[in-house]
Parts: sequence; C-alpha cells; structure tokens
Amino acid sequence: MDYATGYRDGFAAGMAASMSMGPAVPMQANAPVISDSKPRKRKVSAYSKAYGRAYKSLRRKHTLKSGKLRKGITHKRIVKMAHAEAKRGRKK
Repeated sequence: MDYATGYRDGFAAGMAASMSMGPAVPMQANAPVISDSKPRKRKVSAYSKAYGRAYKSLRRKHTLKSGKLRKGITHKRIVKMAHAEAKRGRKK
C-alpha cells in the first residue's frame, strides 16, 4: 500500500466517523450567558461622605499655590485629621 492510498482510506474513515457523531454544535452555544443587567452599585455611607468632604477641605487648606503640601504636612497626616473631623462632625 502506498502513502496516497493509505491517506485516502484514513481520511475517508475519519470523515465517516465524524458524520456518525451527529451534527456539530456551534461554539456560541457553549458560551456563558451574559445578562443585560448592570452590577449594583454600593450605597455610599454617611460617614464616607463626611470623610470625603473633610479630606477635600483639609487638602485645600494645607496645599500651597505650587501644589505642594505645607511643611510638616503629609498625606497620612491629612487622612488622620480628616477621619477625626468626620467623626467629630457626625457626633450628636
């Protein structure tokens, strides 16, 4: 048996086997279902809003015209002051 005959017989056998398996399923049928709904956004807490307002005001207060922070003031310190101010502002 030469190569061409063996290849032809093997190819025909493979085709016949694939035909007996049934119809091919398209790839889209196995794709995950994507819902149209958007993910829910978290509700912003009152404390988070108060902290944001406090941070922005302190940041403006301690920033120079050049955009640098005032001497002795760091981001860490502003965050700490903003948390304290937000906590004070929410106490009744």
